[in-house]
Amino acid sequence: MLHVMGVEENKALVRRFYEEDWDRCNVEFAHEVFHDDYVRHDLRPSEAIPGPAGQAKIAADFRRAFPDARWRVDLLLGEADLVAARWTATGTHTGPWGSVEPTSKPATFSGVNIFRFADGKVAELWNHRDDLGLMTQVGAPIFAVSTGQESTH
Repeated sequence: MLHVMGVEENKALVRRFYEEDWDRCNVEFAHEVFHDDYVRHDLRPSEAIPGPAGQAKIAADFRRAFPDARWRVDLLLGEADLVAARWTATGTHTGPWGSVEPTSKPATFSGVNIFRFADGKVAELWNHRDDLGLMTQVGAPIFAVSTGQESTH
């Protein structure tokens, strides 16, 4: 029998996800939140590992780069099988993050995640994070990429 959770239960699980997975770095909590075949949508330069293991790796990699990171949920909205969360994070960039070497600079940045639930777990997540603001604050090089379709106006 499928377990169907209500909006308030889904919102509570999302809040707990931020507290455990991100704020406390209990990355294994992702296995309680995400379906084995959950799909993540974001602008990362590489494909995320599928399922809860992929989410756990993303959080662990970020925690290595920002070991003192703290997460705060600013807003939670839910309707039907969707929960949207706006959050703010702070941390000091003291470890490598992707190709960016540590800069020891502090950063405060925010993002919005939209979670789609199925059978009591997250089946899909859309991640919208202020990467430009984060990269600027830690002093990472920012490159503009040409699309090859410059305007002639």
